[in-house]
Amino acid sequence: MKKRIAGLFAIVLSVCLVLAACSSSNNNNQPGNASSPPKESENTGEKPTAPVEISVFAVQDQSIDLPTNKFTQHVQDMFNMKLNFEVIPSDGAKEKRQISLASGDYPDAYILTGYVDQFTQTDVLKYGKQGVIVPLNDLIDEYAPNIKAAMESNADLKAFNTAPDGNIYGLVAYSQCFHCSYPNKLWLNTSWLEKLNLEMPTTPDQFREVLRAFKNDDPNGNGVKDEVPLSGSTEDFGVRVLPFLMNGFVYNDDRNYLNLTNSKVESAAIKEEWKQGLAYAKSLYDEGLIDPGAFTQNAEAFKKIGENADTQILGAGAGMHPAIFVNIDKGNQYSADYNPLPPLTGPNGASFATHDGGGVAPGAKFVITNKASKEAQIALIKLVDYMFTWEGQTNAASGMEGIDWERPGPDDVALGEGVKAMIKPIPAAEGEAPRNAGWSGMGHFYMPSEYRDSFVQGTDIYDSNAYERRLYQATLLYQGHEPKELFPLWSVWVDPAEADEASILQTNLRKYVEQSALQFVTGNKDLTKDWDAYVKGLKDLKVDRYLEILQKAYDASNK
Repeated sequence: MKKRIAGLFAIVLSVCLVLAACSSSNNNNQPGNASSPPKESENTGEKPTAPVEISVFAVQDQSIDLPTNKFTQHVQDMFNMKLNFEVIPSDGAKEKRQISLASGDYPDAYILTGYVDQFTQTDVLKYGKQGVIVPLNDLIDEYAPNIKAAMESNADLKAFNTAPDGNIYGLVAYSQCFHCSYPNKLWLNTSWLEKLNLEMPTTPDQFREVLRAFKNDDPNGNGVKDEVPLSGSTEDFGVRVLPFLMNGFVYNDDRNYLNLTNSKVESAAIKEEWKQGLAYAKSLYDEGLIDPGAFTQNAEAFKKIGENADTQILGAGAGMHPAIFVNIDKGNQYSADYNPLPPLTGPNGASFATHDGGGVAPGAKFVITNKASKEAQIALIKLVDYMFTWEGQTNAASGMEGIDWERPGPDDVALGEGVKAMIKPIPAAEGEAPRNAGWSGMGHFYMPSEYRDSFVQGTDIYDSNAYERRLYQATLLYQGHEPKELFPLWSVWVDPAEADEASILQTNLRKYVEQSALQFVTGNKDLTKDWDAYVKGLKDLKVDRYLEILQKAYDASNK
């Protein structure tokens, strides 16, 4: 799965040298409000005679060699440091990090790739209390003006980074990915719609009729009933089919199943509307309109359906973006056929879209351990502070200026509407060797929406070089469909004394809800006969205690 995650992100990175598009903004300020690297006199002072040796645990992208990387060389010269990387691949990254810490022979710092692995909030609190990782508060106050300014101006960033005891034990990967923040999209084969003279559906019943036509009316024209009306997979990045279908009945946040009503934390999976949503999904399944493989297959198998060799067979696919199930590179066959289906409006007026508040995952991608000398701690925080500037962040995440990006010209258009273009990616030539000039996801530190919106993007959304604009425009159709109240699981800190209990309850409840949903949809459980027993099962798994813990955390965060 980690390979798949890295692969999906690499698709987008290869197109535009930045992971994802994000929400529109008319604010042209940049990370840390700085447009150039900090001056030597402001950040490094007098250089010692020898570079500071610093050991760093890092997950290395396949196209990058960290020791010889051009950005590595740049910051080593800039801050008079020598970075000695303990490099690991993305496969098994979490386990290797845990082994590293458990051994006691851990490095001076961890600089992780957040979408591969990072410290959880529970990790941060545990290792912080143990003294394994050191608080960054004083270092930031004294040596990191850009980090300090960012947290003073961005309350969300401060909330992500500040533990309940007031300490900053680590820094999150603050990357406001607009299209990532509405992950559960559905991409409909609009070429088939046109061929069958169908309108874009707006309700669950209309969507059923479209899927029926896809199944029965031979839209691919080969005279064979080989069409797959709707498919997905079981992994991440919005590929599960149930959230989109359920959101016409009750808000489904995909994997946590939490609602918030008048500041009260609730379980969506126990509501009557949840039962109604499952009944709708079952009706589709019973007619053969949902691919049974959507509940068992991985993303690789899903893409084999989208890229079927003989003829196009996929009617609709669930996913954060269509590159998950069809090729988007130059010369592709099907990419332009799949366009976003806006949230459906159900019989009770529900029309929700799963939203995670901005695409930022809680925890920490950067920590300094108690093995680091004072000199190493200062050098590390200055390094990260540089990546809180506009130029430092771009050199780190996208690659060095003049190699992977350049200053835009007067005719270049930024991704965000009304936003001044600041960064123009330099596309790689066909067959070009990896440039090894940046840290990619390892360098994602502070990328608020106004920064990400300032990247130059093409205007033809079906051109692979304008893929981000395509995702941006698609996501606008989902924006605003989140509930008025969202439980902010991504930024709420659970009491450390209850964190392990909450984690166990969450795992057990999630597994039970998902297994039961599958059984109800496929007919192994009956929604009429077995619903009460299902609800009792939730109670037996202490759903009320889980909600109590989360309510306490939510109330504390609001204070």
